[in-house]
Amino acid sequence: MTPSLSGKSRYLLFPLALFYWGAVLWRNLFYTIGFFVTRHLPVPVISVGNLTVGGTGKTPAVIYLAQKLQENGFKPAVLSRGYGRRTTGTVVVSDGEKCLAGWEKGGDEPYLMAKRLSGIPVVVDELRYRGGCFIVEKFHPDVILLDDAFQHRALARDLDIVLLNSQDSPEAYKMLPYGKLREPPFHLRRADLLIWTKRNLSRPPVSVRSRVAQQSVPTLSSRLLVEQELRSSDGMVMSLAGLKGKRVFAFCGVGDPKSFFSIVEETSADIVGLKAFDDHHHYNKEEMEHILSDPKITEVDYFITTEKDLFKAAPYFESDKLYALGVEFRPTRTGEKELLVMVKKILE
Repeated sequence: MTPSLSGKSRYLLFPLALFYWGAVLWRNLFYTIGFFVTRHLPVPVISVGNLTVGGTGKTPAVIYLAQKLQENGFKPAVLSRGYGRRTTGTVVVSDGEKCLAGWEKGGDEPYLMAKRLSGIPVVVDELRYRGGCFIVEKFHPDVILLDDAFQHRALARDLDIVLLNSQDSPEAYKMLPYGKLREPPFHLRRADLLIWTKRNLSRPPVSVRSRVAQQSVPTLSSRLLVEQELRSSDGMVMSLAGLKGKRVFAFCGVGDPKSFFSIVEETSADIVGLKAFDDHHHYNKEEMEHILSDPKITEVDYFITTEKDLFKAAPYFESDKLYALGVEFRPTRTGEKELLVMVKKILE
């Protein structure tokens, strides 16, 4: 998360950012010179990661890639750390046929991927090499998609994709906890491909584009498209057009709530309130009751949230009141061709 401090008090975080920068620099140097070991799996690995914390759209991108690989005759599997889960070790979230672990055991994003991907196993393990070996032995894929792993250099990858959020401001491009950077921008040179996400929502600031362009890495653009149907936790479907003129309260617990809220506001609904929680938020009865008790919300027609939040918040709402607004990762037409060429090159 980006620091919530503002003004002069925010500068108190600068020494911590400097210390973090040094730690990251030495860690990457040790991997580069071989002091830290990077291990290889017997199948190709495609990593989808980011440079900043949260909000770049990794989950929709992994779903898109997995489906494209499947459509092109490959047999992919997904491996994630499972951030925020209440378990450790190797957990099979989906065997490709059915979900075997809920979001509490597998993590909210892996669980969402498991729900969206048919015929594609989803496994979580904080030790990616161990999880990868398990996937190879159990499911025999011909390619593994590594979720959120640009910084996880203990496992080698054959294609390193880094997503960059077009919505990020220049202030975000400072090291944690002062800004949102996990690594300095020049570390993007390790990547094989950069993808600007959400370009249909905003254009990256000139200063940010310039810093990224200096790294001389192939770069594509993608859009975040809204699905035309909203779904409830029990499978009810409502047309996106059905929100027009309806009183709506929107909430989410994602890394980039700004993008979600801007999409909701474009539906022509009558927005009575917006509420952003921390990314990967675990909802509880008390906070939901607090929201529902607000007088201005008593006449709300629908509560709208993200797919990642739907199954976590559903127990506290009437099933016909809470719907998820789904989104899709979509490269430009030219970008999609270039991306598939790079992917097929490592697989054929």
